[in-house]
Amino acid sequence: MPNFIRQSIRWLASLIFILQMYLAMAVTAVIYLPRAIASPQGAADAAHAYCRWVFFSLRVLCGLRVETRGTPPTGQVLVAGKHHSFLDIMMIYAAIPRGKFIMKAELRFAPFLGWYALRMGCVPVVRGKRGAAIAAMLEAVASGREMPGQMVIYPQGTRVHPDAKAPYKRGTAALYAELGQACVPVATNAGVFWPKHGIIRHAGTAVIEFLPDIPSGLPSDEFMARVEAAIEPASDALVRQARALMKTA
Repeated sequence: MPNFIRQSIRWLASLIFILQMYLAMAVTAVIYLPRAIASPQGAADAAHAYCRWVFFSLRVLCGLRVETRGTPPTGQVLVAGKHHSFLDIMMIYAAIPRGKFIMKAELRFAPFLGWYALRMGCVPVVRGKRGAAIAAMLEAVASGREMPGQMVIYPQGTRVHPDAKAPYKRGTAALYAELGQACVPVATNAGVFWPKHGIIRHAGTAVIEFLPDIPSGLPSDEFMARVEAAIEPASDALVRQARALMKTA
């Protein structure tokens, strides 16, 4: 089969996947609404069910599987992840029992997603005003401390292309100190298959890898250095492995 035909088929399958993914979000939100209103656990159940559907349809329509390596945490910890695309958000959430994300404040107004995220205990943060944003984040985290779960933050603050570098922001250290909990770094290669921009979702295996814990109580500079030193090489290795397998496929 000519390459342009294969690419056209992949593009069409990816478009169908994206359209049904957003439709499924609305359907899941409506079905689980009574349970979500009744308790935050109902909202978490809805999110986990949605992730399972996305992973199933992604495998069927696009040939993209997901894999979790390492040991996902189940207790009260801070999770610091590499962020390539929406896929790694779902992969982390699906792997842990009660994820609560530090998220962009604009997402509060996203249909379905915004209300469910707040119901699950996610913390909206206004980006740009560093000092005020960190203070507001810590205040929100402190007020919601009674809600159990794993707090998830992306230390670089945004999606980063697998080949790009971006600084690790100090808000992660502030959150680490505020929570007083161990931190579990997470590496990924999701951006190789599900890019930040574009329609096509590439076939293969997207991986998230939970890395060894970083203990609580470290000085901020040491903590930040250890987070970056854990996540960056592990993510780079996963990206190289993914691309090598794509070349041989």
